[in-house]
Amino acid sequence: MNGNTKDFFEKMQEFFPSTRTEYLESIKKYGEILETIVIEDILMPKLLEVLAKNEDIELLEKIFRYFEEIIDRNDPHVIKIFSVTVLEILGNDRAILNTAKEYMGPKTVLMQVEAEKDLGRL
Repeated sequence: MNGNTKDFFEKMQEFFPSTRTEYLESIKKYGEILETIVIEDILMPKLLEVLAKNEDIELLEKIFRYFEEIIDRNDPHVIKIFSVTVLEILGNDRAILNTAKEYMGPKTVLMQVEAEKDLGRL
């Protein structure tokens, strides 16, 4: 795992402190950080929950600003993981995706469209 990936997981745990225990348990269970498992099974359910409620606007704004930063770093590994986990999962539910689009920056929107095209949803 590179430094940007580590930073991503640390930052997401700052946004969702309740995921820390599950994150550590996952590492213990698998003996390493399985990036897609952590994102899909631990982090994304929390993000989807916040998006579904659409009440914590400040948190959502911070998260999606951070997503723009991730893209700006131009780390191919992190961007690939971000695209095939976070963005694809957001697109699984149109109502969630529409809410997420309210907070997405321009680069995240472009990547979301590409993820949707890659999956044949557009």
